Amino acid sequence: MKDSHKHQGLRNQLATVLKAKGIHDEAVLAAIKKIPRHLFIDSSFEEHAYQDKAFPIAAEQTISQPYTVAFQSQTLEVQKGDKVLEIGTGSGYQTAVLLEMKAEVYTIERQHELFKKTSLFLPKLGYRPKKLIFGDGYKGLKEIAPFDKIIVTAGAPYVPNPLLAQLKIGGRLLIPVGDKTQIMTLFIRKSAKEFEKHELGDFAFVPMLEEKN
Repeated sequence: MKDSHKHQGLRNQLATVLKAKGIHDEAVLAAIKKIPRHLFIDSSFEEHAYQDKAFPIAAEQTISQPYTVAFQSQTLEVQKGDKVLEIGTGSGYQTAVLLEMKAEVYTIERQHELFKKTSLFLPKLGYRPKKLIFGDGYKGLKEIAPFDKIIVTAGAPYVPNPLLAQLKIGGRLLIPVGDKTQIMTLFIRKSAKEFEKHELGDFAFVPMLEEKN
């Protein structure tokens, strides 16, 4: 669990790269500079941990490229104390970014291997979500809803209705929708029945699977 001055220097460089790509939210950039991403990936990739690239993690999943994490975090407009639901805990890196942004994070992972690994790993780094749950993200988390923000970190073939239903009025749901490549899609809840939809460009994510482990 070593985190050196060299790692810190590489994180600062990564933040500069992300800034050049349009990331301007200071809380997001501060999180990127602080979180030891090399500890979230296999040590064989450690040399490349601070490049703007995705890497494989356990259970045939990936850790998203830093730009994607930063873009999603910035687009959510996370405020201190926001109640955030994350669908797809994965390595826990996005979770850590949300926690650094002072959100209250509820996060769901459906791969048991990843769930076990990440639920042990995050507290070692001092990151404690309100809840880390093993389950089906398509169902959301009805008993804790409504949420200020909902973030989906896997490609979804469609937008699950429970997630829209569990959003506060004024809340934001950010989800990559599509099969091969996904369109990053933002929903802002305007009223009980009305949502404003924004399509924010193409991204590539691992698929979000329903009722499977």
